[in-house]
Amino acid sequence: MSRPSERAAAGTAAGARILRFTPAEHWVHRTTAALMTVCVLTAGCLYLPFLAELVGRRVLMVTVHEWSGILLPVPLLLGLASRALRADLRRLNRFGPHDRHWLRAALRRRGGRPAGKFNAGQKLYAAWIAGAVLVMAGTGLLMWFTLPQALGFARPGGTPIAPLAWRTGATFVHDWLALAVILVIAGHIGKAYRDPESRRGMRTGSVDARWARREHPLWEHEDDGAPR
Repeated sequence: MSRPSERAAAGTAAGARILRFTPAEHWVHRTTAALMTVCVLTAGCLYLPFLAELVGRRVLMVTVHEWSGILLPVPLLLGLASRALRADLRRLNRFGPHDRHWLRAALRRRGGRPAGKFNAGQKLYAAWIAGAVLVMAGTGLLMWFTLPQALGFARPGGTPIAPLAWRTGATFVHDWLALAVILVIAGHIGKAYRDPESRRGMRTGSVDARWARREHPLWEHEDDGAPR
């Protein structure tokens, strides 16, 4: 498959489209989004009284919440088999001078925001959400390990794997970070809904070539050795 520069150069005609995401990347994004949605909804059923009364079955909600949280990193780990996904992760992990320029322009609400395949805002979001998921998983497991039968294992006499005193700190971090995650995801969804072509790219895998040149002008110059 051709490089971004070749695809963009060929995609100058009206209606021309270029490939942005592969089926493997679609699967990772959609599966991760589904698991995150389950986490958020079950958390709401556990913490909001009106939802708890409406849904009931608290034990089931706890179980679904725990396992959806544990499974949350799995789609990404499986997706690492895709060379295209690994290439995009490398792009997200690179932060160059043009990204700092993009952030300054965004904060000052100016145009002329240079971006590669991913802009600086998308890179910061990806880094933040990845770190938040790890912390959420860690604190969630720590809370789980304070239960007598965490993961079906317990020390003799029913003693929890972790001391109960650790649960207070873990719960505080988990709950407040969960609120921050919900707000950040809401902002992410809001930005996506203001950009129909970006949504179309995530849904179909391809984007309009003129949109790519306008919103991600440096994409065609990025060193992309990943096959498509």
